Amino acid sequence: MKSYFKNIYKYLSESRFLSKAKGSYLPKLIVSLLLISFLIPLTVQGQGVTIENPLGAQSFWDLIDKLIDFIFYLAIAVAPIMFIVAGFYFITAAGDPEKINTAKKMILWVLIGLLIVFLAKALIVFFGEMFGIQIPPTTP
Repeated sequence: MKSYFKNIYKYLSESRFLSKAKGSYLPKLIVSLLLISFLIPLTVQGQGVTIENPLGAQSFWDLIDKLIDFIFYLAIAVAPIMFIVAGFYFITAAGDPEKINTAKKMILWVLIGLLIVFLAKALIVFFGEMFGIQIPPTTP
């Protein structure tokens, strides 16, 4: 990041506008002001501006619940595809023990992943109670 700012300073200090002021603090002052103007966000006096919540989550736990639901549905869609790929490895193995072991490992990891996804909500409640965190019930 420093080299980026150094390159900007070098470019601006070698330009014709700033070359007349070499030896003074003017080039450094102008570059600093330019960089600060890009780094400081502008404040907006938006009386009528509202941004709607794109996630629809009202709390952190609601966000976690929606994230777990998304991962659950994604896993439900991807798991059968992975089972088909593992079956393809079995069919095309032709007695090759390495491909058979790859297919077995693939099936094992798909089953472990599905188990974790199925137990995700229960694990959150379990760890929440274990660490003493109050997790509000989610609304359907």
